[in-house]
Amino acid sequence: MRGLGLKQDKFWMALCVVLGVILFFDGVELPRVDAKEKSDLLGELRIFTDVLSIVQRDYVEEVDSKQLVEGAIKGMLSTLDPHSGYLNPEFYSELQVETSGEFGGLGLEITLKDNLLLVVAPIEGSPAELQGIQPGDAIIKIDGKFTKDLSLVDAVQRMRGPKGTPITISVYRKGSSELINITIVRDVIKVKSVRGRYLKDSVGFVRMSQFQENTASELKEVLKKLKSQSPNGDLAGLILDFRNNPGGLLNQAIVVSDLFLDEGVIVYTDGRVENQKKKFFASSRATEPNYPIIVLVNGGSASASEIVAGALKDHGRALILGTRTFGKGSVQTILPLDNSGALRLTTALYYTKSGRSIQATGVDPDIVMDVADPVEEQEQVQEKPKEPARHLRESDLPGAISNPSGILEEQKDQIEEEKAKLQKAARLRNIETADLKELFEADAQLARAFDLLKTFNIFQKDKSLVASMVK
Repeated sequence: MRGLGLKQDKFWMALCVVLGVILFFDGVELPRVDAKEKSDLLGELRIFTDVLSIVQRDYVEEVDSKQLVEGAIKGMLSTLDPHSGYLNPEFYSELQVETSGEFGGLGLEITLKDNLLLVVAPIEGSPAELQGIQPGDAIIKIDGKFTKDLSLVDAVQRMRGPKGTPITISVYRKGSSELINITIVRDVIKVKSVRGRYLKDSVGFVRMSQFQENTASELKEVLKKLKSQSPNGDLAGLILDFRNNPGGLLNQAIVVSDLFLDEGVIVYTDGRVENQKKKFFASSRATEPNYPIIVLVNGGSASASEIVAGALKDHGRALILGTRTFGKGSVQTILPLDNSGALRLTTALYYTKSGRSIQATGVDPDIVMDVADPVEEQEQVQEKPKEPARHLRESDLPGAISNPSGILEEQKDQIEEEKAKLQKAARLRNIETADLKELFEADAQLARAFDLLKTFNIFQKDKSLVASMVK
């Protein structure tokens, strides 16, 4: 092509550098490429550099070469899977503070499915949860701009921002006839990943909202506290709540699993590269006593929470109650780049002890019980029938003067009713102080789990009762 020589050579050199960093940084070993494949790749790259040069030469406006290369990298990674992506230097720097348990944003775990931006789960106590965002909500717009064709990384970047700044997201929710607009004020998300509550009859209840750096140590402290509240200084049973737990750090999922297992494979990973083939084993050190465990899960339980639930299920250590989990069974490796950015690349899949992948299938509960999450149930706004089309009214106009007579009585009643619901939801969210009777009444899955543990302990204590039942 005429007129492209010098610029093309520059692009070629820049592209080779970029590809070299992507493929060989940090000693990542990749499968060897034969001569034919290498020739094909070089041919495709020549077409790519031609396109880059043409765009820079003929596009209606001047385009920065860095912008073009970054856009090309994003496009390449977006064709792989929803979880691979390019992290520019600014975003990568922000992301590194997330796993320490404190970061800015809305408090949402999201994924891409069929080009839809879906909520896996809101983080407990986050601005997103407090404003009623629910697992399964499809985010259609962010501040009025459609999310279609956004990569996962781009969507996260759009929703992040300075503390105290508002953002409006438009979600589609199953059962709703139109989009729901929800305005959320960004905040620093401080994650307390483990909360515990002594129920009664020596049964403990632990809710885990995420797997962060200190999750395992927090769990040990909570279990120690629960045991101290039991009359005999030990637990007769434990309920682990992983509902709406979007996951987090793999190493914490392994340590948490190891706390309840004394031998065998917890989880293993398998990928194309040899250093992604890993097995993680349980040890008998500091293992909890063999009391019965029930794990609560739902469609918002993902990644690390699925690893723990799957491990305890495969080892026969716990009974799983609830609904099928999300099914996020892939491993993402962060590969830093020379420009201070990074790649987030899917490099392997998780497998449970039995050799079953949870990718796209999730963990099936032993006892299927499909009920609304207690907090969601209290906060969910009842969908009203769609109103017929009407003319614009004075009250609809921006800055319209309000009625001097004040709020109508029926409006006051409605406001008070909604206020009472939110107050009850806040009480239930804090399991450490919530009224136990109110907690059981609002959470049918928790109540069922508690009854199952009580029944099991009755049978354990009275063997003659079991014998009489089988006669």
